[in-house]
Amino acid sequence: MSLFGTNTGFGSAGTGVFGTTTTDSHNPMKDVEVTSPPDDSISCLAFSPPTMPGNFLVGGSWANDVRCWEVQDNGQTVPKAQQMHTGPVLDVCWSDDGSKVFTASCDKTAKMWDLNSNQTIQIAQHEGPIKTIHWIKAPNYSCIMTGSWDKTLKFWDTRSPNPMMSLQMPERCYCADVVYPMAVVATAERGLIVYQLENQPSEFRRIDSPLKHQHRCVAIFKDKQSKPTGFALGSIEGRVAIHYINPPNPAKDNFTFKCHRSNGTNTATPQDIYAVNAISFHPVHGTLATVGSDGRFSFWDKDARTKLKTSEQLDQPITACCFNNNGNIFAYASSYDWSKGHEYYNPQKKNYIFLRNAAEELKPRNKK
Repeated sequence: MSLFGTNTGFGSAGTGVFGTTTTDSHNPMKDVEVTSPPDDSISCLAFSPPTMPGNFLVGGSWANDVRCWEVQDNGQTVPKAQQMHTGPVLDVCWSDDGSKVFTASCDKTAKMWDLNSNQTIQIAQHEGPIKTIHWIKAPNYSCIMTGSWDKTLKFWDTRSPNPMMSLQMPERCYCADVVYPMAVVATAERGLIVYQLENQPSEFRRIDSPLKHQHRCVAIFKDKQSKPTGFALGSIEGRVAIHYINPPNPAKDNFTFKCHRSNGTNTATPQDIYAVNAISFHPVHGTLATVGSDGRFSFWDKDARTKLKTSEQLDQPITACCFNNNGNIFAYASSYDWSKGHEYYNPQKKNYIFLRNAAEELKPRNKK
């Protein structure tokens, strides 16, 4: 048994752990490869909203670019366009009508990409790299929310060089999510802030982190009425917290679970513990996917508190993931996340985005 599945004995034994053995370790799940992936680590992925016909995927990378692909019904991907920043792109999102893509970068700016004209304009500016970007569509306003390492959360109406509002955070923004009328931001030093977005954005509550290690990713989940009701928070210590905003029984309803760990479960062998790099909720079933530095994705049912599936191990970390609007496609990106430092960086290794049919595997265990 080789590290990444069965090895049939022939093939040069001297190729090292990541050499091409007879198993395809870069795509062990045999998923669809997106054509023309970025040339450096992939930081973010986002599918087009339901208002658009068809499926379009955008991805940002450390090669300073954001790319757009059309995903056809037969699974083929067609590269459509790309745009550049002058620093790594850390986050991307769509406008609700699908006509614009918004990008956040280490170059301290955010841009609006008009897909019809294929033009970009700068719409936001921070004093530090911008880590998160989200479109907010409220009944009485629309805006872009940017979270930065300059410890501010800013709101922009895309037509003015100045923000509509700037909110001070206790620390650098590490990850955020928005499902109107709720936003949640997780910061350095394990800060956690929930915002309400009705009428105008304002701080709703600061929460003591349910996790003991650095926050890495956060995703809001909805109740049966499609209202945002809580969030899943992932840390660098292979753990996810499920946290409800106003649970009937906090001690019972809120919980954490371990994931993206390998090897020893007993004390004799130390356990390898990896970062949870991204969390995404299925838009129909409310189940969730996590991806990690261990090079695996897992699907979970938070209500039944069970794991639905774990993938085979890829030969590099999984850095980003997302579902398309009807939940039939699960996209995930494979690239180095620098979790093991520079000595594990191999410039020869390619980056990949894979597409998987997610219709069946994310159905909850027991339909209530």
